[in-house]
Parts: sequence; structure tokens; C-alpha cells
Amino acid sequence: MNGIRATCRWLAILAAALAVPASAAEAPAGLWISPHHDVAVRTAPCGDRLCGWVVWASATAEADARAGGTDRLIGTELLEDYRADGRGTWSGTVFVPDMGRRFSSRIELATADRLQIRGCLIGDMLCRTQRWTRIAQVPHG
Repeated sequence: MNGIRATCRWLAILAAALAVPASAAEAPAGLWISPHHDVAVRTAPCGDRLCGWVVWASATAEADARAGGTDRLIGTELLEDYRADGRGTWSGTVFVPDMGRRFSSRIELATADRLQIRGCLIGDMLCRTQRWTRIAQVPHG
């Protein structure tokens, strides 16, 4: 009887894993810190897409966000509705709190620990790229 239960549990886990869309399973879910080490974002699947929320920010980043019209930076969704569009790349919208604006964006998982986020004002023109680094835990202080 225990063997049947274990097999049933294993099959349920396997079925659940197979039910996750490939884009979500391969998405760069995790904890990332900005190039200036002033903002940390947790990325995770949101439905069949990828999203990212601020989980930590320095006092300077919070002040810059307030100046741009974002009263509360922690909890703000910076990476919005990214869809997988190729191996290791996603397209969506990036919110820039200190500007109070959203831009079309592309994320590329350069390596397992490096995320490249490119935001563009118009199409593929007037773009800026940042390289974020995976971290193990939310910074303190």
C-alpha cells in the first residue's frame, strides 16, 4: 500500500511539473540586484509570463522613486508581463520609478547568474541596458 501511495505522489508531482509552461520553467526566476546595488528584485512566473517586484531598495533609490512619483518602491512591479520570445529571452515592459514611466523591454538570461535588461523609448531606438546579478538573499540595511 505504501508503494502505491509513493507512486501516486510521484506521478502527481510529475504531472504538476509537466503542467508548467516551458517559458515559465526556463524563466530567470530568483533574486537579482541592480548594477549599482541599490535595488533588489524578485522575479517569478506570473501566469504564463515573467514578472519582477522590488523586495529591497536603498534610501537613495527610494528617494529617487518618490521624486519620480512612486511613493512606495518596495513591492512595486518593475518587470511587467514578460513573454518568452526565444531561448533565454523575454519581451515585456519595464517600469522606471525615478522617471515614473514604462518602456518596452527585453530580458536576456546571459548566464545563470547574469540578467541583461534592455529598455527602449521607441522601438529599438534610444535604449539603455543594465546587467543585473543573481543574489542568494535580500540585502540588509
